[in-house]
Amino acid sequence: MTPIVFLHIPKTAGQTIHHELQRVVGSDRVSPIRSRAQVDVGEAQMPPGYDLYSGHLDWTELESLPENRFVFTVLRSPFERIASFYFYILKRAKSMSAADLAKSKRVGMQTVGTVSAPEYFFGGDAKWSNYIQQHYDNFYTRYFATRMIRGRLQPGETVAEALPRALRNLEMVDRVYSTKNLGALEADIAERYGAQINLTSTFVNVGSHDRSQERWPMLLDLMDTDEQREKLTRLAETDLKLIEAIGLQV
Repeated sequence: MTPIVFLHIPKTAGQTIHHELQRVVGSDRVSPIRSRAQVDVGEAQMPPGYDLYSGHLDWTELESLPENRFVFTVLRSPFERIASFYFYILKRAKSMSAADLAKSKRVGMQTVGTVSAPEYFFGGDAKWSNYIQQHYDNFYTRYFATRMIRGRLQPGETVAEALPRALRNLEMVDRVYSTKNLGALEADIAERYGAQINLTSTFVNVGSHDRSQERWPMLLDLMDTDEQREKLTRLAETDLKLIEAIGLQV
């Protein structure tokens, strides 16, 4: 079977897609590496011999896979991704006991329930600012420019300057889908593999809000000033240019 490589960006309907593809290829044919955190530095995130690679993965090893691989990713509105991720970890943090939360290695989850939204995004020390940058600041552009889920830009490089590199790297990705049109992915899997997947009515790992309700306005409402809202909006401005450049409707 031609390997499928799903570059899963957090909060872009990825769990639903993974489960449907796993159903098609069979659990034993799915790479066990779903996150870069599962392996030590230097260990393979895309070990050979599987039919499905799917997860929050670096994709620097892509060329080690068979040339006929099918590589795709899915994007949503970068504003909605930012807000969805924030509300998701806030919900997770509130569901955990104080003892379990203290044991958590996820610094974002430990912090999100203890500070206001403006403090979360714009407060803290340099280490915290780096956390926000890696998880929220034009995530798409950083991911495609560095080919790493927590990739760092080149010294002195701005995210806007990294945009051309991100677009060049995207040429290695066969298809980029929108969460608003997952039917296109259904059609491509049917054409390429003769298999039916159901993405338009199956949802896994959804948040606490109605799916039809936009989360971005809710996050903006948590800001105290117009200046904060403008700063929050800038976390998506280069990603919007990337999406426009590839002609995707999100």
